[in-house]
Parts: sequence; structure tokens; C-alpha cells
Amino acid sequence: MSASHDKEEIPGTERIFEGAEGEIVLFPHPTDSPNDPLNWAWQRRYWHALLVLFYTGLTAATANNAGSTADSALDELGIGYDIYNDGAGVLFAGIGYFSPFIAALATLYGRRIGYLVSMILGLIGSIWFAKVQTVGDTIGNQLFVGMSESGAETIVQLSLIDIFYSHNIGTALAIYILATSIGTYLGPLVGGYIAGGPLGWRWVPWLGVIFYAVSFVIFYFGLEETYFDRERYLQYYATDTPGVVVKGTGVKAATKEDEKTEGEKVSSDNEDTEKKLGPNESPAPEPLVQSGKDPRVKKTYWESIALITPASNLKGWGAAQYFQRLIQGFRVFAFPAVVYSGLQWGAQDAWLSFYLTTEDNLWYDDPWNYSNYGVALMNVPCLIGAIIGCLYAGPLSDWFVVWMAKKNGGVKEAEYRLWLGLANLIICPAGLLVFGIGSAQGWSWQRPYVGLGLIGFGWGCAGDIAMAYLVDCYPEMVIEGMVGVSVINNTFGMIFTFACSDFIEAAGNQNSYIIIAVLQIFFAALTIPMIIWGKKVRKWTAPSYRRFLEIRDGLNRH
Repeated sequence: MSASHDKEEIPGTERIFEGAEGEIVLFPHPTDSPNDPLNWAWQRRYWHALLVLFYTGLTAATANNAGSTADSALDELGIGYDIYNDGAGVLFAGIGYFSPFIAALATLYGRRIGYLVSMILGLIGSIWFAKVQTVGDTIGNQLFVGMSESGAETIVQLSLIDIFYSHNIGTALAIYILATSIGTYLGPLVGGYIAGGPLGWRWVPWLGVIFYAVSFVIFYFGLEETYFDRERYLQYYATDTPGVVVKGTGVKAATKEDEKTEGEKVSSDNEDTEKKLGPNESPAPEPLVQSGKDPRVKKTYWESIALITPASNLKGWGAAQYFQRLIQGFRVFAFPAVVYSGLQWGAQDAWLSFYLTTEDNLWYDDPWNYSNYGVALMNVPCLIGAIIGCLYAGPLSDWFVVWMAKKNGGVKEAEYRLWLGLANLIICPAGLLVFGIGSAQGWSWQRPYVGLGLIGFGWGCAGDIAMAYLVDCYPEMVIEGMVGVSVINNTFGMIFTFACSDFIEAAGNQNSYIIIAVLQIFFAALTIPMIIWGKKVRKWTAPSYRRFLEIRDGLNRH
């Protein structure tokens, strides 16, 4: 059975090894187009990855640095800490519920416009935060800050998948989660030092304003568009392709077109396509022509940084398609892998609210008597744990998937990656218990810090495993799947953030952490039925998946 057939019948089942020497088959199939991001030089691809990962860290930092200003800002404004919790809940709402809008923009008009719009929103939110005077200001600015991060939870994953092959996707997403972790944990750390220093707390958001303004200019001139309709290109331009494999670090992409000159190739495409069609086959789709330019001709620099790159199936201005995509996006919640991934990542967002609240409520007092700097430094063990979790769930999981595929005759199943996710049945709950009980009992700082490190490991591990699994399951539904994950995980974060302070007050600090540790065990245990029945679920949802793609793209996929 061919790889393409495996993939078509059951999404997430792929043959990734070919031949006696165990050569890795490249997915997605690269093309001969100079505009295909998979054909970019490594320097060009890594520069693109660096930019989008910086954007990820920046939005995560600005979304999480409000807490570092709490003591100073609340004293100056004369409002209670509960207002900051409400602002955090609104921030989660901004991230989750703006995700469908920014994702639809990026899929119809190009990735670049999505990044630039989200940066403008972050700039607005940061300026508003820096000039806050009232309760309404305190809450309202967080909506814009949250909307700016929605791009980091949807478009960035798609950009990384545009420039990396599927057998490296775990590592690529691990670096993405690492960038999120750096912003999430180092943002408050830097913010705490600024807020407690001579510059004052308002310089925390003003620093965000500076970063957004400078980044906007860099992104406008330095971030290239990665949208490329590979399927349309292959259907229209490709001749017979005997196979595309990679062995070691070298790439082999053998096609008949390699033997032709560029001029011969352009002149003979239509003839070759006609010869390939059988009596019962449909003609090839319309040529992929964007902005009036043949996709076999390399874009100029200015074309590669165009403000808008319309999708190949965009009709007119695309207003109707935009709203159709928003409505179509609700279909992703019918895919169990989307719900599973959203719950895994959402739990980590929920617990984040708890341990940050505990740090602010308890660690300024006896027996620790921490200053703003001391509480800010509590993000360091979380970051260390997250780095370890990302290494575990990224490069190690990629290696594990390849190893399992070799044992399975060269065929990869999406569920192979989930075996490593079982670690969160123990490690993250243990971290929650050690930190929560240690904080309630006034333990010496060493053991609660170990707990924070274990919690950080869970953050890095759960996010990477969940997202990589979803990409493995439905590789052509990436951005829509990530929108579903964003909506679920930020709804989770919003609910728990609004309820966090009251819940801790009602149940007590120690009991609260026992309860959420049990909840973490429950969510992590959902990995077990996914390992057992995940392939059956993918087979069951395959017709819905293909129908989803047909509606979205307006292409007849067989």
C-alpha cells in the first residue's frame, strides 16, 4: 500500500520508510517550485523560524507580565487584586475567541497579514496598559493584549509546518512551546525587576510598546510569506514522481522534470498533464497563478513580502469566504483529537493561574518574606522544567516515533507519540502537590521549587505532545485544529482564572492543590483511551476530514 493511500484512507497513518536501507519518506512531498518554502535554503528557513518564535515569546511575555506590576499598580490605582484576576480572565477570552478571526485572515490573505495585525493589537493593548487609570482600563487593555497572542496560538504552528517536514514536527513544535515558556516565565521575571526598580511599573508595558513597534518594522521587511498551495501545484505541474526520500542529511527528490531544462519544462507542462489523464480521470485543476505570476518563477523580494498573498481559491475580495470559514471552523470540535489536545494544553493554562496566585498570596509573607524580585525569580524553576519537558516531548518523541515506525514495517501511527505523554500522569500532579502543600505548610523553599520544576515539565511536555499529535492526525487541517485547541484551552484558562481566588479561599490552599492534582491525573489519563482507540477514531473521522477539506478548499479531493 502506498504512503498516499495510507494517508488518504486513515489520516495520521503514513509510511515514513521506503526501501531496504530505511530511507525516510518526505512528507509533505516537496515540489520543484522555487517558491515552495520547503525548497528554501536552510538560512532562509531558520531566519523565518527565528522571527515567528520571537513573536511567540514576545506575545507570551506581554500576556503574562501584568502580574509583575500588581503590587505597585494596585497601590497607585487603589484597586483590589481581584481586578487583576478579572483582567487575566478577559485576556484568556481575547486569546481564545479571537483565534478564529485571525486564523481565517491568515488562511485567505497570507500569513504575514495575520502577524502584522496581531502586532498592532499588541501595540494598542500595551499603550493602553501603560496609561491605565481606572478599573475599566485595567481590564480592557488585557483584551487587546490577549487578541495579539491569538496569532501565536494559531499562525505560528502553521508557519513552522510550512517550512519543516513531518518527521521533524515534534522538534519544531517543541521549540515553539519553548518560546512560549520563555515568554510566559521570563516575561514576569523581567517585569518584576523593572516594576521594583527606579523606572517604575509603567515601564513594563512601555517596554512592550517599544518591542512591538520595532518588531512590526522588522517583520514587515524581514518576514517572507510561506503560503504555498502544494496540492494545487502538484496536481497541475508535476509529472510522474517515482518517490521523494531523505537519507541521513541529504535530500533526494527524483522527478522527470529534473532532466528537463527550465524552458522545456514550462513549454511541455500542459502536454505532459494531458498524457497522464486516463479516460475516466478528471482534468487537472486551474493553474496555480498568484498575483498574475507563474509559481515556477521565483518571486522577487518585494513579492515575497507583499502585505496580502491571496489564497489560490480566493474569490473576489473573499468576504463571503471569510465568514464561511468562521462557520466552518466549528466543525473541528467534532474531531476527538482536537478536544483531547485542547484539554491537555488547557489544563496547563488553568494550573498556571493557581500557582501564580499562590505565589502572590503567600510568598510575600512569613516564613519566606519574598520581595518582588524573589517572587519573580520563582519563574526560573518553572522555565528549567519546561525546557526539560520540551526536550523530552520534542526531539525524543520524534526519535521514538521513528523507532516505533521501523518496528511497524515503516508505517507511522499518530498514537506512537502519545506514549511519552503518559509521564504527565505522575510528574505534573506530583509537582502540584509538592508546591501546593509546601506553600500551605511553609516548607523551606527547596522542595516547593522542585514542585515548580515538575509543573514546568508538565507545561512543556503536555503542550508539545498534544499539538504534535493533532498535526500527525490531521496534517492538512493544522490551523483550524489549532483554533479549536486555542478556544478550548483558553476557555479552560478563563474559567479557572475567574474562579481561582474564590476556590482557594473556599477550599484552602492545600486542599485546592490536591483537587487540581486529581484533575490533572484525569486529563492526563485521557491519553490511555487515545492510545488504545485513537486509530479507530481517525478511521471513523476520515470521511468527515476529507469533507472538511473539500468544503474549505473548494477542491475535489479523491
